[in-house]
Amino acid sequence: MKNGGKVEISGLNTATLETQTDGEKRELLIAAQAGDKAARDRLILGNLRLVLSVIRRFSSRNENPDDLFQVGVIGLIKAIDHFKLDLDVKFSTYAVPMIVGEIRRYLRDNNSIRVSRSTRDLAYRALSVREELTRKTEREPTVEEIAKTLGEDPGAVSQAMEAIVEPVSLYDAVYGDGDDAVYVIDQLKDESVSDEIWIENIALREAMERLGQRERDIIRMRFYRGKTQMEIAAEIGISQAQVSRLEKSAIEHIRANM
Repeated sequence: MKNGGKVEISGLNTATLETQTDGEKRELLIAAQAGDKAARDRLILGNLRLVLSVIRRFSSRNENPDDLFQVGVIGLIKAIDHFKLDLDVKFSTYAVPMIVGEIRRYLRDNNSIRVSRSTRDLAYRALSVREELTRKTEREPTVEEIAKTLGEDPGAVSQAMEAIVEPVSLYDAVYGDGDDAVYVIDQLKDESVSDEIWIENIALREAMERLGQRERDIIRMRFYRGKTQMEIAAEIGISQAQVSRLEKSAIEHIRANM
């Protein structure tokens, strides 16, 4: 519920919440992960506005905002407990997909589409294994790898996971928030872009030459070779959020120089 410049949700007035800098968040994360409960509680309270910004994405649904907020807080707590301090990303960039994922799981559980209990159970076991394998291997596991770990048929695992997935917009953020957000459309290859069209455009080629080497490499891999941002990040050894920022910066420079 909004009242003037403040937002009240689940009985909490967010206008009274503490605002924390990235440095303060890092210090609190270090303390919280060392077992400091007060630091953990303070970190939760200081990031509730982040939860609020996420649940606004689901405002078109006929869901109780208080319920979504509480579910989002669970995602925030999981992000605090699992965030790796050596990651080259802001905490908010890591926390947003965790919060979104928790809300999506809640919505799947309350989905009006009927999914059999056995299919739902298999899907949730597969999702749990996928998260575990991702942490261990630091990459997205294949359906075959998930099925092997579960001792199940790959086809059955694939169908179960698809059965509980909601349709998403191409412009849904899947990683990060604000300027750092990576959207579904950023993960898709563009097979319609040909090298010849780009090479024949002399103005574009000259603009490309004014870019730094890394920005040039990203643009070439992204648009010449049709690679996704995730593939590029893995190839050159930086985070996907960094690839997104460099790509946007490169495109802005190209436009300015043309």
